[in-house]
Amino acid sequence: MQTRASATDEALVQAHDRLLKDPGFQFDRVGFTPPKAPGWLHWIGDAIQFLAPLLKWVFWGGLVLVVGLILFAIGREILRLRRPRPKAVKPKASGETEWRPEAQAARDLLTEADALAAQGLYAEASHLLLLRSVQDIEKRQPRALRASLTTREIAGLKAVPESARPAFAQIGRVVERSLFGGAPVQADDFASCRQAYEAFALPEGWRA
Repeated sequence: MQTRASATDEALVQAHDRLLKDPGFQFDRVGFTPPKAPGWLHWIGDAIQFLAPLLKWVFWGGLVLVVGLILFAIGREILRLRRPRPKAVKPKASGETEWRPEAQAARDLLTEADALAAQGLYAEASHLLLLRSVQDIEKRQPRALRASLTTREIAGLKAVPESARPAFAQIGRVVERSLFGGAPVQADDFASCRQAYEAFALPEGWRA
């Protein structure tokens, strides 16, 4: 029994010796020398090390800037909400002011008509008011008028503002009755035409 165990141990020793002598296996520890780092890597490391103190201030400066911008935006929004709303601008009436003739031109026209009326030419004075009114409409709305339109039709045009229609219709009735009906124009007829024109052209009064 002992002889058999000795033979086994001897065989194991011989197998171990053969394994150690086999060149296909390496059992000795070989030293490793790491390669040197390239120069550019050293340069980057030195630059980072040099800038490290500055980067700290850059970080805090950027943080302060961001916080400041946030506070500014919040403050501006608060001021905007607390600011009184602008007053609403009232829309102009549908072109009525633009349709009125210039005040001085209206006064000059009435002066001319009064001069004719002073001579007893009430029909001519009323016709002058109508003619200038038609010219004013044609000047501002050239496509709205046609030669075949009567004064009543012109007064009903959508292009003529509401405030101008009563005056134009009143003057037109007097003139048409004179031209086509042969009715004489009296002083009170001219006075009604003059009053209607003045009410539209000079709403604030003759001396305004």
